[in-house]
Amino acid sequence: MDRRVRADGRPGGDALRQGARRAGQEGDRLRLPAVPPPRRPHRRGEPGSAAQLSRALFQGAAGAGRRRARSVPHGGQEGSLPDAALRRAAAAGGSGPGSHRQASALARGRANRQPALRSGGGDHAALHRAEPRGDHDRAGHPLGEERLVRQPDRSPARRVDRELKILVADDQPDVLEALRLLLRREGFEFVPAASPAGVLAALQEQDFDAALMDLNYTRDTTSGKEGLDLLSQVRAQDATLPVVVMTAWGSVEGAVEAMRRGARDYVQKPWDNARLLTTLRTQIELGRALRRSRRLEEENSRLRGNVPPLVAHASAMQPVLRLLERVGPSDANVLITGEHGTGKEVVARWLHQSSKRAGKTLVAVNAGGLSEGVFESELFGHVRGAFTDAKTDRTGAFELADGGTLFLDEVANMPMAQQAKLLRVLQTGEFNPVGSSKVKKADVRVIAATNARLADEVGQGRFREDLLYRLNTVEIHLPPLRERAEDIPHLAQHFLAQQAAKYGKALKGFHPDALEALVRHPWTGNVRELEHAVERSVLMARGDRIAAEDLFLSPGARRDAGQLYESMTLDEAERHLIQRALSRCAGNVSEAARDLGVSRSALYRRLQHHGLKAQG
Repeated sequence: MDRRVRADGRPGGDALRQGARRAGQEGDRLRLPAVPPPRRPHRRGEPGSAAQLSRALFQGAAGAGRRRARSVPHGGQEGSLPDAALRRAAAAGGSGPGSHRQASALARGRANRQPALRSGGGDHAALHRAEPRGDHDRAGHPLGEERLVRQPDRSPARRVDRELKILVADDQPDVLEALRLLLRREGFEFVPAASPAGVLAALQEQDFDAALMDLNYTRDTTSGKEGLDLLSQVRAQDATLPVVVMTAWGSVEGAVEAMRRGARDYVQKPWDNARLLTTLRTQIELGRALRRSRRLEEENSRLRGNVPPLVAHASAMQPVLRLLERVGPSDANVLITGEHGTGKEVVARWLHQSSKRAGKTLVAVNAGGLSEGVFESELFGHVRGAFTDAKTDRTGAFELADGGTLFLDEVANMPMAQQAKLLRVLQTGEFNPVGSSKVKKADVRVIAATNARLADEVGQGRFREDLLYRLNTVEIHLPPLRERAEDIPHLAQHFLAQQAAKYGKALKGFHPDALEALVRHPWTGNVRELEHAVERSVLMARGDRIAAEDLFLSPGARRDAGQLYESMTLDEAERHLIQRALSRCAGNVSEAARDLGVSRSALYRRLQHHGLKAQG
């Protein structure tokens, strides 16, 4: 009987061997090892097994060995086996189990090596050997052979999307729902907003990697004006946030205007899912690169400008730091609120040095401490002869700060007439020096500060609502020191280094009892009081470390005072504090005002309000 044909009509062993030899010849031409025909199920590691073939294929793909590197098939890739070789092996060997296993192993080796040849990207398939199995599996693969199994994609490029947060703004619920399903399926965190107010509120409360915003939020409106105005406000809050706008209103003018106002890209409804996702991922990566670059620029700027460092380790300060990082590089006006002594001016200087205006001047003015006659001259300047004492021309704060930053402290204490004059300059950027008809212009970023709640002042008619809206594009609230006790040791050490250098003392630090006393102290004067206490202890220290007795703190008296204030009204507590300050300063109003953290004129107004008298 012909050894090439079996009794059942299928090819015999000689036919199988001949087909395998032909396949081996093809492999020789490709510098790949010939694979002998399997006579039984292969075990792992035996010659000719699928595992050995896969290793050879991977070595060829990686270019290991000069023989394999020089052999490239016609129109193929390194180490790939042409389809013709597979067909000839199958034709010569027939359809017996052995040939089927070999051809399928070759085909799967060819198919499964393709992803491994690609470098970069997040679509690599992890390849693992399966355990030997018997018979056939449900997919029809012969059992007992080792197979290359595609594992779920766990590449870093995919995993990073799990952490990305997207703000999506649209007034149509069905659009929000469609985008929610799409983005969550891709691993993004989805935060919806249905109005411009919702967008701004979300930006104040959370950090986002990108924003996808509609341009129209009112029914039957297609002008896009709402969205364009919102885009400007978003950019003012966070200049580094990538914003992609979308609308059914797809005019070229709208796209150009959106890009001019800071949008990174433009998507028209109905959108293509693949393009939308690609756009978002691209802009997120660009945004991250921009933020890293800005952060380096800010650090360099702060080092060059000798900016006071922000000592902020407490959890209560972390939202403040995140907001500062987002707002710092922008030109948005900022309102800083907080109790006396919380460090509002330090934050203002930090914001200035973090901005593009760092190379220009920061001018600080105590706006609440200026009398009616001095206010205009201080802010807008005057010309010679404008009034009796005007012997020479004077340059005002707005002109001095042109191109830079103007810091206005204690704005809540400004009289209504002065508020109106300030509002006009903020609206137009124009002003007239006192005694001059010449209009001047100034490009300034205004940072204002107050210890009052301006919303309450507006409600009581003591502060203009329109001026408040001009000042508080972004509001930053600084918590009192009692709410950030974790920062007290760090701040104390920072002030110790400064004061020791100032007074030429070699001090190593604080005794544990001194640190405990500092942490327990209520610090009603906040960071300013702590700084003064450390300065005093540096002067009084007798050893190389600050001891508790060097601090001269009286916790018991402080607690009693706190209990006393709890039983008082706000007016009574203020009167009591003013009386104590005047007593400590022997009736000197200037020293008492400095001790209380207010301006001299502001203290005079409070003295008049409470019916108190002082020496001057």
